[in-house]
Amino acid sequence: MAVFAELQSSHRGKRMAMSEEHKAALAQGRKEARAIKAYLKALDAKKPGRPVTKESLESRLGAVNQKIGSADDPLKRLDLIQSKLDIEDALSALDDVVNMEALETGFDENARNYSERKGISYSAWREYGVPAATLQGAGIAETRRR
Repeated sequence: MAVFAELQSSHRGKRMAMSEEHKAALAQGRKEARAIKAYLKALDAKKPGRPVTKESLESRLGAVNQKIGSADDPLKRLDLIQSKLDIEDALSALDDVVNMEALETGFDENARNYSERKGISYSAWREYGVPAATLQGAGIAETRRR
């Protein structure tokens, strides 16, 4: 323990300068990670089942607003108010349209290098939910599991 503290104190205040090559590699890694993360978050946002449309949300909102006005039970009215807020949040989220094509392009440009650097296999991408066609477009070859 004392040896570690001694080594640690001898290096304090002495920062080694990073090479331009190292800085560029770090910047490239951050760029790749941002593109991959944005694509995966968009994949996560896709929910299975029937898609929710703006029209269906607006219809539900109208029905909830009518029920709020006629609810006698305070707890029921509170639940309806929360439902109204949830529907309004869902409506505003629909306005935040995700450009999946642009995200997929970013994934395609960065996923191969990212996979090689991080040791991410084709199978891991597939299990996450990345479509096979997207992986093919990114240049990530299908591998056999052992």
